[in-house]
Amino acid sequence: MKMTSSGPSTDPQDQQRTWNNPQKLAIARNMLERYTGSSHQDFHKHIILTNFEYYMDRFSKTYNAPIHSGSVMRVAHSKVLGVSIVDFKIGSPTAALVIEMLSSVAPDAVLMLGMCGGLHRDLKIGDFLLPMAAIRDEGTSVHFMPTQVPALPTFKIQKFLSQIIIEKNQTYQTGVVHTTDYRFWEFDEEFKATLRREKVAAIEMECATLFITAFACKVPCGALLLVSDLPLEKIKTKDSANKIFRDYTDLHLEIGAQAMTEIDERGDKVRHFEW
Repeated sequence: MKMTSSGPSTDPQDQQRTWNNPQKLAIARNMLERYTGSSHQDFHKHIILTNFEYYMDRFSKTYNAPIHSGSVMRVAHSKVLGVSIVDFKIGSPTAALVIEMLSSVAPDAVLMLGMCGGLHRDLKIGDFLLPMAAIRDEGTSVHFMPTQVPALPTFKIQKFLSQIIIEKNQTYQTGVVHTTDYRFWEFDEEFKATLRREKVAAIEMECATLFITAFACKVPCGALLLVSDLPLEKIKTKDSANKIFRDYTDLHLEIGAQAMTEIDERGDKVRHFEW
């Protein structure tokens, strides 16, 4: 089933999207090039997002993809895979910004390979978490969709990720994640009590913004998160973070790269509502 409009959208919010505003499209492409140091024409249609330089370095070495640095972000394009990876740094505002910029090159699929703090008792460090939804406890996504709109990933991407994980004889968990722009929340007892009442699986800083912005900008977007710490038990440190990188990054990256490489050929054809 498809739901289509009878003509161009008249919603004022839609008028400012890159898919409906040639001037903003040109500016977004210009900004993408300036922030990443790479021509918009070099971006592949399948794109991985990360917050970490370590992921960029491993991708570059593994898939023979030179790294380009711009004024804010870094990017690498693998001709072998037909996949680009962008290190957009951290947080909700930059998550929205990178999706808006990438929407100017009309990607077929965008995948966030991020880390999260496990909150559910069944999660342990090193687990993979496929978020089914994200709680919008950040200040950015409200600029793209009303607060009552749920933050959901693209189903096709999540479904195919689960298939790849199983094919590699790995396991994963699913659940809702809490997206926040609040750092050092670990010392806020009231905030922690709220997390317990929500019964969320994990906490992180970008997914809700990515999902909502991607939905508004017509960018298919999913996420595969790695549980890097259990913050209700022990706060992550530099040493524990480095151990996570050493022990789990390669597999995380391998799953994401394979999913983005094969999703068009092997992924299910899922029809979405259009507006």
